[in-house]
Amino acid sequence: MILRRRSGGTWTPGQAPEHAGPAPTPGSGIDPGAGDGPPPHFAEGPADVLLQRLELTVRRRLDGLLQGDHLGLVPGSGSEAGDSRTYHPGDDVRRMDWPVTARTQVPHVRETIADRELETWAVVDLSASLDFGTAACAKRDLAIAGLAAVSHLTVRGGNRLGAVVTTGERVDRYPATAGRLAADRLLRAVVATPRAAGGRRGDLAAAIESLRRPPRRRGLVVVVSDFLGSDVQGPADWERPLRGLGARHELLAIEVVDPRELELADVGLLTVVDPESGQTLEVPTGDAEFRARFAAGAAAQRQAIAAGLRRAGAGHLQLRTDRDWLMDVVRFVADRRRAGSGGASR
Repeated sequence: MILRRRSGGTWTPGQAPEHAGPAPTPGSGIDPGAGDGPPPHFAEGPADVLLQRLELTVRRRLDGLLQGDHLGLVPGSGSEAGDSRTYHPGDDVRRMDWPVTARTQVPHVRETIADRELETWAVVDLSASLDFGTAACAKRDLAIAGLAAVSHLTVRGGNRLGAVVTTGERVDRYPATAGRLAADRLLRAVVATPRAAGGRRGDLAAAIESLRRPPRRRGLVVVVSDFLGSDVQGPADWERPLRGLGARHELLAIEVVDPRELELADVGLLTVVDPESGQTLEVPTGDAEFRARFAAGAAAQRQAIAAGLRRAGAGHLQLRTDRDWLMDVVRFVADRRRAGSGGASR
């Protein structure tokens, strides 16, 4: 169930609840007024200006903290044969160059040249459940910011970026094109996507399935969503098509989360609305036992989402509206870079 408003007041998406004050969410690691702050609220100003500000923020943080050659989100050793070199302990024995080893009587391994031309497809879920936020920003704004970070990390050296954007009412497809200008046009188009009307459930599974037929060139598929279609008693509807994509592509799932979806604050009687079904309930948040059951159910749901993503073979990056989202991206990419030659290869 998604929180939409509180009796006697409002929780506007992208704004902190009235009782929260200026203090940061405990455990968020965010000091109000410090750092780069949340992503911009795209509904409050010109998209070009806001996207330019977001790009400058992303470039400063990622370029400054991730020094070295660009490896993208899925670094690998490549498949094109390169030069041979002397074997060193720890080298992959599957790369042994046996002809050179036999000729020189010294163990050699064959290096490979990585193909850095990458085609990335992003499935962006902008259904009604993303039009919500009780911390530093709305989930929709954070989803667009996550797409902007993926764009910055992948659109270099001839790499191409395309997108499938779903709201539940419409599906917009943008072909994969190369270049920063094309990526900027794509981001502006995603920002301009109309918000879905309430009472219409999104169809993330259909959007993911649309990338399987016709088959596309091997590359990277990024799914940006809150994945709230998950069922703790069975696989979510998006899991099967995602596993099908995983047989051909590298997968990255960016899960967008708001803290009020994980636990409820004690604010008395709360009116909650599921924006994708229109169902309204009165929730007694003053009941400690009820809050505990809600937290347990939410934790089980998130565990089911994480398990489904693991079964699909997807990397899992969680972005929260109450955390430094760019630092979460930095940590994730740094971990993938450290995996280096031991990670997934294209």
